[in-house]
Amino acid sequence: MTATTPSVLFVCVGNGGKSQMAAALAEQHAGGRLEIHSAGTKPGTRLNAQSIEVIAEVGADMSRGTPKGVDPELLRRVDRTIILGADAELELPADARGTLERWVTDEPSERGIEGAERMRLVRDDIDARVRQLIAELEG
Repeated sequence: MTATTPSVLFVCVGNGGKSQMAAALAEQHAGGRLEIHSAGTKPGTRLNAQSIEVIAEVGADMSRGTPKGVDPELLRRVDRTIILGADAELELPADARGTLERWVTDEPSERGIEGAERMRLVRDDIDARVRQLIAELEG
């Protein structure tokens, strides 16, 4: 990556679902035009199988990802850190060069929607936000 390549870190709690989905969608839409990372504030041990499935339905791939924690050095140097969902808590270090924002993503389970249908709605919400982010970063 060059010094001018925008960098993004997607963060959720477990790094098994939403942040991995966002990273896979960003990779699909922006390819090598962005430096893309994902992490969890309390990383789990495996990816969410339904997340992998619904991401594959739209031609993206997150199956090779592994949950990992937030790297403090990465947090300092990325241009944008995006927290997905309402649960993850994270603060930027004082010397961070980028910005921090939170995407409060759709949570269909609050409306009684579960399973693959729930994940597709979450995916589509994240996808729209990722496309908007890419447009901003490349604009």
